[in-house]
Amino acid sequence: MITQAELAHVETGTTVPRAGLGAHVRGYLARLRGGEMGALPAILGLVVLCVFFSVLRPNFLTAGNFANLFTQGAAVVLIAMGLVFVLLVGEIDLSAGFASGVCAAVLANLLTLQGYPWYVATLAALATGAAIGLVLGFLVAKVGIPSFVVTLAAFLAFQGIMLMLIKGGTNVSVQAAPIVAIENRNLPPLVGWLLAAAAVGGYAATQLLRYRNRRARDLTTDPMSMVLIRIGSLAVVVGVGVYVLNMERSLNSLISSNRGMPIVVPLVGVLLVALSFVLSRTAYGRHIYAVGGNREAAHRAGISVDRIRISVFVVCSSMAAVGGIVAASRFSSVDARTGGSDVLLYAVGAAVIGGTSLFGGKGRVVDAVLGGAVVAVIDNGMGLMDASSGVKYLFTGLVLLLAAGVDALSRRRALATGNR
Repeated sequence: MITQAELAHVETGTTVPRAGLGAHVRGYLARLRGGEMGALPAILGLVVLCVFFSVLRPNFLTAGNFANLFTQGAAVVLIAMGLVFVLLVGEIDLSAGFASGVCAAVLANLLTLQGYPWYVATLAALATGAAIGLVLGFLVAKVGIPSFVVTLAAFLAFQGIMLMLIKGGTNVSVQAAPIVAIENRNLPPLVGWLLAAAAVGGYAATQLLRYRNRRARDLTTDPMSMVLIRIGSLAVVVGVGVYVLNMERSLNSLISSNRGMPIVVPLVGVLLVALSFVLSRTAYGRHIYAVGGNREAAHRAGISVDRIRISVFVVCSSMAAVGGIVAASRFSSVDARTGGSDVLLYAVGAAVIGGTSLFGGKGRVVDAVLGGAVVAVIDNGMGLMDASSGVKYLFTGLVLLLAAGVDALSRRRALATGNR
């Protein structure tokens, strides 16, 4: 995106001044003071929580528990990634949790009770999610019912639909090997390293290409030192993660080995990259931010606001379907509790804790991953401490309230400084 300052330089034929690393850091600190907190609170909170639980429970930092964090939080993170799209346009979807349960019930019904192949059942579950989103979006955008009311009604209705799909609430097993493998099988260690190298290499190529293109067009860009720091930081994080996941986690490796990256990890990574690309690099993504920032202005600019609002519900429910499939994989079964209980609360909490604004117009898909990591760490750490469900819910609620408070204060600060 070209700023007004850059446009002035283009019109006058002058060169855009290049900022060094020090100026970049000062600019970042100025944005923080202006209310642009981004994902910083979530990152700091994640570090504090990890240190806290590591001190109280040394087994928190073991390779086995590190892998458990990924498998425990994957379904919530996937649902939260879809919720980011809805939150960006200033709406809410209270039915995402049970929508994932309905899609999981469709999967289990077709697999176990009807005998269809796993790929047919998977496609049907994803199609169910898309259809749910289409209906919800139509009721919100075209009929004009507030999203809170529509999705609250769906929240109640989907529980009944689940009971009907799985024959009154019985436990339906899911035994299809490709589905079960998502949460319960690991990639070979070498494949994990190859995927890590591909991820870091792809990110580095993207960042360097963007730097070169902006320099060629004489647009402002981050200093090369900052670009290299980002690439190096990602390489360190990904490298350490793969190294730990490739460690032996079995209590007796002579009987059975448990090494490698869980299959669900690259699944989340691929969806993160794809959805982030949609939001940041496509006209559709820019339209979502425009609708969330100012719906009336977006309409006057020629954006089909109703289509955007419907589409984000389709994305949200489709991601809920993916989350439901992952949940079915983790437990190798589906019952009336799948997608219920605290799944929705954790998913909404993950998006907000990560930095997505409840007021619309601000957020990224990676926010759901960071917030989901915070929620997973709290849930996992409290479990290791044998904390009661009441304490766990109380602690998670306080963290969510703190994140919402930071969002509100940041927005107020941004308005006060004119940094919208």
